[in-house]
Amino acid sequence: MSDRRTLLAALRSFHKREQAAAHGWVLDSDLGPEQRRAVKSAAKQGLVTFASIEERAALPMERRVAWAARLSPLGQDVLAYADAGPAPAPIPDQPAPGELLVQLRPAQMDALRQYVNLGDRLHHPPAKELSERVRAARFSGPDNRWRLILTPEQMASVAYAFHLRSLGGSAAEANQFGRDYGLVYRPDPTTGRPKLISVRTGRSMSYPQARLKQA
Repeated sequence: MSDRRTLLAALRSFHKREQAAAHGWVLDSDLGPEQRRAVKSAAKQGLVTFASIEERAALPMERRVAWAARLSPLGQDVLAYADAGPAPAPIPDQPAPGELLVQLRPAQMDALRQYVNLGDRLHHPPAKELSERVRAARFSGPDNRWRLILTPEQMASVAYAFHLRSLGGSAAEANQFGRDYGLVYRPDPTTGRPKLISVRTGRSMSYPQARLKQA
């Protein structure tokens, strides 16, 4: 249950079973092997609580109950918080013409999330729908990468986010993005203002001119 989407789906499914249970507890016998493992994993994160011996004994059951569980207050809060916000936009299965499947390291994704969370507080806010694409990103455990599909405008915004990161701390995220996708921000020698640069050509680029480099 480490994946956020899988976690929320499992919690919602479990909560429905809990609401349908006459006694307010989901029993071990109500679930299959995979679901029981998911419940135990959620319990380790404090999202599910197990009934005590006394609580199990008080259940109106004719047989012995190995365990009974229900959402903890934290688990309830997680669902309430997730359901209060806008639903993540579904990520397309394949990039549309002019878009690119981008794979970011966890540190890069952290920097990008910080950027999109600032939103309109920035003088150069995130490109249109970038925050939705970030929320819809999927994590690939074997690759240790976040996968998301971006337009050229969104790619430029990501490069700008990493440029901010490089000026305020680490340049690793911007350097990696430049190696993988050929886009970086660098200060213009005459004006000092940042410009989007193609690593391959060294030329400055506007959004429509951006050519996305396949990783």
